[in-house]
Amino acid sequence: MKHLLTILTTLCLGIATISAATPYEQLPKQIDAGMWRAGHIQGIAVDTEREHIYFSFTTMLVKADMNGNVIGTVTGLLGHLGCLEFNDADGRLYGSLEYKHDSIGKGILAMENSNKQFDTAFYVAIFDVDKINRRDMSAEKDGIMTTVYLPTVYEDYMAKVEQGGKTLEHRFGCSGFDGITFGPKFGKSDSKHYLTISYGIYGDKERTDNNYQVLLQYDTKDWAKYEQPLSEDNMHQSGPKKPAGRYFVYTGNRNWGVQNMEYDKHRNFWMLATYTGPKDDFANFTLMAVDGNIAPKKQTLEGVDYYKKGNVLTISGRGMVDPNHHPIHGWHFDNASTGIHSLGNNYFYISHSKKQKPYQGCVAHLYRFVARESYPFVEVK
Repeated sequence: MKHLLTILTTLCLGIATISAATPYEQLPKQIDAGMWRAGHIQGIAVDTEREHIYFSFTTMLVKADMNGNVIGTVTGLLGHLGCLEFNDADGRLYGSLEYKHDSIGKGILAMENSNKQFDTAFYVAIFDVDKINRRDMSAEKDGIMTTVYLPTVYEDYMAKVEQGGKTLEHRFGCSGFDGITFGPKFGKSDSKHYLTISYGIYGDKERTDNNYQVLLQYDTKDWAKYEQPLSEDNMHQSGPKKPAGRYFVYTGNRNWGVQNMEYDKHRNFWMLATYTGPKDDFANFTLMAVDGNIAPKKQTLEGVDYYKKGNVLTISGRGMVDPNHHPIHGWHFDNASTGIHSLGNNYFYISHSKKQKPYQGCVAHLYRFVARESYPFVEVK
């Protein structure tokens, strides 16, 4: 779509007011990824300059043009490929990639009819998208994907902690990580961009140390020294020892934590899309916005015995208020949990998943963010 290049120019010029007849409104209203014999849709990302869209279907990646015509696919993964983010700075696609032995890991092996054994590991997958030019390309063998290991995620996943007089597994309830995006340092809008990830968190209503979403920021300037091709037979551990920062967002527990995270430059918001949670005391909003204009506050973490203080982020006051936890605002909006991409100036593509056994599909719908109290988006028709 030629209008995408116009959009990119508009964004660079910083034009904030757009009429209904803008190039945004002329974008495809829906982009159908087709049906695939794979896991359900996990994330989407758009490369506006090259006019491509990417879909993650748990164990495979689909590359298409803006009309949904498939250009290529990447297959052969036995890990969980989750949220996606296209990095305009280097022209590559980033995704969360987990290998673990919980219900998700076992489910993937069953889906792929595999009995393969591998080490527990958490990676950022980085795709050289220019090389994805045909179907059924191998993630391991075709030289299109490198990975960077995240030891901090592994350590929190494997940790045992003392909480409320009990020994519990998984620090902060960490189940790995899923959400991934690029954005500035929290509390700023004009800093260099950091790769930011969000933990998956096990849904457990009996523990109190899992009510925060955990976000890590990484400076990827020197990541070339860590990048290695992935071998599921010999899982590497090449990656940064620690992140540039660790942050917490008090939301209440959510099943599997933040599924998709997206930075919205227009408002300096960080969109957190989740599934619902098991704790009835919380409103269990499935979409919340962290206000990136407010600096993190060093605070005691509520209900966490083993961690003294953390850098706590502030949820925007947009949306409905949690009646029992007034700092928490958000919306009941489920689609974004399987994919959300900010185009700028309040326009987003948001995933609508579909299923027809044994196939999974996705249609990306064009939305405009309006931040009303009871609903966050209106669909562009």
